[in-house]
Amino acid sequence: MTAMSTVEESTTAPDDVAASRTRFRPLRWLFVLALALLGAQLVVFLVGNSRFQWDVVAKYLFEKSVMAGLGTTVLLAVAAMVLGSLAGGVVAAMQLSGFGPARWVATLWVGLFRGIPPLVQLIFWFNLAYLLPKLSLGIPFGPVFGTWDANSVITPLTAAVIGLSLVESAYLAEIFRAGVSSVDPGQRDAARAMGYPPGQTLVRIVLPQAMRVIIPPAGSQFINVLKGTALVSVIAMADLLHSVQVIYNRTYEIVPMLLVACFWYLVVVTLLTAGQRRLERRFSRGHRSVR
Repeated sequence: MTAMSTVEESTTAPDDVAASRTRFRPLRWLFVLALALLGAQLVVFLVGNSRFQWDVVAKYLFEKSVMAGLGTTVLLAVAAMVLGSLAGGVVAAMQLSGFGPARWVATLWVGLFRGIPPLVQLIFWFNLAYLLPKLSLGIPFGPVFGTWDANSVITPLTAAVIGLSLVESAYLAEIFRAGVSSVDPGQRDAARAMGYPPGQTLVRIVLPQAMRVIIPPAGSQFINVLKGTALVSVIAMADLLHSVQVIYNRTYEIVPMLLVACFWYLVVVTLLTAGQRRLERRFSRGHRSVR
């Protein structure tokens, strides 16, 4: 009886996990081998092709004008993100409000500035003086408090900030609206039952939960606007791309200078991506781990 039960236990006992061996997967090894071959070919192409002119890349990598253009690019991206976030927050609040005209205006705002390509908007704002030679501040159909020449006000910098900020405001408004809408309405009901006023409910209950949904697309949007600053070169704004264009128009070393711009774009985007991941992990605590 004991021998029979021992045999039955041995036949029904599960396999020892510690003694298990990984199954051989030939397709995975073929994929790794193909990647290694493609990587080796890419390295040979980059190193062996003299037309990349890596010595020229190293020469201009820290050129003063290139560094100034990089600073302008980062400044434009930060300004557009800050102003776009402020305007986008207001537009998102209007979209979520129960007041019909506010929702209609917000919907029109998002559709207009998200529907027109950023390059077209930049060129339009840069040529605003054609429509309004004079810019004035005052009460509509009433007294005017001040007047300025539009050509003096609408410089390449102001046109770039206005154009990029308006584009960002439309996208960020949708991101903010989606983040706030993702919070369970029961959270607001619970806060109201505890006596929280609407402002405190938004700051202490809704926004901390909404940030988990807002940060990933908002971070990606910041990276997009950083790369989108390259468009301002068409209005003679001295950003990173325009700075390298000035150099290669003089030296005719187009590819090496474009590689300089690519290097700095990749550096800044990599740093922003790392910061975005840290914020995602911070606001995702208690939900799930972000790898």
